[in-house]
Amino acid sequence: MAPPPPPTKPIPSVQQTPLTSASGPSPPPISSNSNPNTAPTTEKPPPATTSPSAASLSLSLPTHNHPTKSRFTVRPTGESGRTGFNPKRFSKIILRSSNPASRAVNVLWPVVPVAIAIRYALPEQKLAIFILHYLAMVPCANLLGFAGQELARKVPHVIGVLTETTLGSLVEIIMFLVLILRDDDGIDYIQVIKAAILGSILATMLLCLGLCFVVGGLKRSESTFSEAVSEAGSGLLLTAGFGLAIPTVFTHSLGDRLSAEDLKSKALDISRSTAILLIIAYLVYVFFQSQTHHGIYNDIFIEEELRDTDRHKELELRRLTFTEVVVALVISIGLVTLIAINLVDKIHFLVEKRHVSDAFVGLIMLPLVEKAAEHLTAVDEAWDDQMNFALSHVLGATLQTALFNGPFVVIVGWGLGKDMGLNFEVFDLAVLLLAILTVGNFLRDQKSNYLEGVLCVLIYFAIAVAALYYPNPEHGGSDHGGPSAPVDGHH
Repeated sequence: MAPPPPPTKPIPSVQQTPLTSASGPSPPPISSNSNPNTAPTTEKPPPATTSPSAASLSLSLPTHNHPTKSRFTVRPTGESGRTGFNPKRFSKIILRSSNPASRAVNVLWPVVPVAIAIRYALPEQKLAIFILHYLAMVPCANLLGFAGQELARKVPHVIGVLTETTLGSLVEIIMFLVLILRDDDGIDYIQVIKAAILGSILATMLLCLGLCFVVGGLKRSESTFSEAVSEAGSGLLLTAGFGLAIPTVFTHSLGDRLSAEDLKSKALDISRSTAILLIIAYLVYVFFQSQTHHGIYNDIFIEEELRDTDRHKELELRRLTFTEVVVALVISIGLVTLIAINLVDKIHFLVEKRHVSDAFVGLIMLPLVEKAAEHLTAVDEAWDDQMNFALSHVLGATLQTALFNGPFVVIVGWGLGKDMGLNFEVFDLAVLLLAILTVGNFLRDQKSNYLEGVLCVLIYFAIAVAALYYPNPEHGGSDHGGPSAPVDGHH
C-alpha cells in the first residue's frame, strides 16, 4: 500500500478589510481549499454587488471620518472620528446644523432664555409669553431634529429614516401629552388635540409636500421618485384616513337614534378599538419597511444619497459623536417639554381674550411649530434632488401622526379616564379625506413639478382661512363633533 502523500500546507486566507458601504456587506474573503488530498485552489470571489458609485461612497470620505478603532458599526457618512464630548466642537456643530434653512433657524436661540425668563418674571404679559414661546419652540424642535439626523446617519439607511421620523415626532407627542394632562379650565383641550392631530397631517401632507415640489421644480422641469415609496405611502394614507373616519361617521349616522350618553359611550369604545388597530397597522408598516422589504428601500436610499448635489460639502462636515447625540437629545427634549407646557398655558388666553378660534390654534398654529424641523429637512432634500428622501420624511411623518401619535394619545386618555376619541368635526375630517385624495393623485405618476406644489400650498392656505373663521363649539356641547349632541342647560 502506497504511503499517503505529505499534507499540503493550506494557503492562508486573505483577510480583506471590508468596505464600509451604505449598500451592505462587502464580498466574502478569498478562501483556500483545505482538503489535503487535492491541490489547493483559490476560489474567484463572486461579483461584488456594490456598484462602483456606491463603493466610491466609502472611499471618497474625508480622513477625519475614519477612526482608528470603533466599538460600533457606523455608516461612513455618520462617523465622527472621535469619541466623548467636546463642548466647543459640540456647540459649533449644533449651530452649523444640517442645511442653510436649518442654520438660519438657529438665530432664534436667544429667544429661548428670554421666553423662559419673561414667563416667570412677568407672568401677566400673557400675549408676549405665548409669542416668545411659540418662536422659542422652533430652534428647540430644530435641535431635536438635527440630533435625530446625526443619529440616523450612524445606522443603516432604512432604520435611519424611521429613527429620524420618530425623533422628529417627539415634539408632537410631547405637545399631545401636555394637552391631554391639562385640567378643563374653560377650553376644550380634547377638541384642540383632535384638531392638532388632523392639522399635523395636513401641514405635512399639503404644506411640506407642496414646498418640496416647489423647490424641486425651481431647479429642474420635473422631479421623479420611486414607485415603492409613493405607492406604499399613498395607500397607507388612504387606509389611515378611512380608519380615522369610522368613529366620526358612526357618531353622525346614529346621532338621532341613540341617547347622548349611549352615543358618547359607543363612540369612545369604537375610537379606542380603532386606535389599537391603527397602531397595529403602523407596527406592520415599520416591520415591512425595516425587515421583510428592507432591501428595496435600502437600494432606493443608497441611489438617492449619491444623487445629492451637495454631497461633496456634506462629506466635509464634522459629525457629532454618539455621546454628543445623546446630550443633544436630552437638552432638546427637556427644552421642548418646558416650552410646550408654557405654550399650552396661554391657549386659554388666546382663545378667550384674543378670540382666536381653537380650530385655528389646533389645526394650524400648533402643527406648524411642531413640524418645523421636519419641514426644513424635507425641503432641503427636495432642493438637492433627493425627492425619495423628502417623500419618505413627509409620508413617514404623516403616517406616524395618523397611525401612531393620534391613536397613542387616545390610549393615554383612556388610561387617564378622559373622553379622548377619534370622532372629529365634520369640517376637519372632510378636508383631511379630500387632501389625501388630492395628494394621492399627485403621487400616482411618480413625478412632480412646481405647479403641483403650488396647488398643494394654496389648498393648505384655503383650509387655514376656513379654520380662522370656524366658530368654537359650545363647551360641553359638540364634544364629539356632532350637531345632534345636546348642550346641557347649565353650560
